[in-house]
Amino acid sequence: MKKRVEELEREMSKSEFWQDGAKAKGVMREASLHRGLIERWEKYAKEIADLQDLAGLCEQDGDSEVERDLASAAGRIASEIEAMEVEALMKGEDDEKDAILTIHPGAGGTESQDWAQMLMRMYVRWAERRGFEVDVMDVVPAEEAGIKSATLEVKGRYACGYLKAESGVHRLVRISPFDANHRRHTSFASVFVYSEADEDLEIEIKESDLRIDTFRASGAGGQHVNKTDSAVRITHIPTKIVVQCQSERSQHRNRDNAMKILKARLHAHYLEEERKKVQELEKSKMDIAWGSQIRSYVLQPYTLVKDHRTGRETGNVVSVLDGDIDHFIEAFLKSMTAEKG
Repeated sequence: MKKRVEELEREMSKSEFWQDGAKAKGVMREASLHRGLIERWEKYAKEIADLQDLAGLCEQDGDSEVERDLASAAGRIASEIEAMEVEALMKGEDDEKDAILTIHPGAGGTESQDWAQMLMRMYVRWAERRGFEVDVMDVVPAEEAGIKSATLEVKGRYACGYLKAESGVHRLVRISPFDANHRRHTSFASVFVYSEADEDLEIEIKESDLRIDTFRASGAGGQHVNKTDSAVRITHIPTKIVVQCQSERSQHRNRDNAMKILKARLHAHYLEEERKKVQELEKSKMDIAWGSQIRSYVLQPYTLVKDHRTGRETGNVVSVLDGDIDHFIEAFLKSMTAEKG
């Protein structure tokens, strides 16, 4: 890795380095990533050496309190190294970026709308566990319960790399709280993740290609939220991508946030076209129904969460719905790396 950093530094020292701005930015990003990893490994190597010395003294003195401190420090270092190993799996150019996550209910009516809201809470709790910042950019409440859609901005290093594992259809099986006969229902909701586009990313968005509609915001937020047409919906006519935002009181702020979401979605859309890896973004989305789910959450007649891509499962559904999904994400990232290599 040090040799690679030296190669990158030689490339950055060339007089023509900045002639290709996009390439230069990629080289600097890679160099910064490698330097950060080297610094962290060297830090852990020193900490481990210090712990080994302390362990030697502890054997001689038999101090139980020091033993507990050693065990705690060793556990922390092991956990941080494991996190580094997971981050090392995320090599995509967008993995380090902030993420924009959208949630839409599928087949199942009120049941699925409620399920979509449960998923939204799960991702907010997951982000809080990791110390990430979450901005609810848009939520459209459903009439009876749950939500019709939600858009979250998750800010933190590798937010996109982690959350890309969550793109797909999520299935819930439970006794319905909306069914007077207490029957078991199956609900679906889709999750899609975009990397947030860089502020300096050059994506041409012509005003003539946009249809901008304003409307009165709905849902919680106080009486003021319904008094003005502050909510904004933007349609990008060439790609038929539609985004909206109503989380802010100001129409101007909602427009800015909607444009941020549109830029991210256009970035993803154009990457799909350029790389020709999959069909166009809208055509690649699976039906939000039977047979297309990536993960199932079963509350009745037994408790189980199972990821159908990796086979990873747990019976602790409550913990998962409270944001404990890292083990599913890590299993997916490892399986993707194994497939590629």
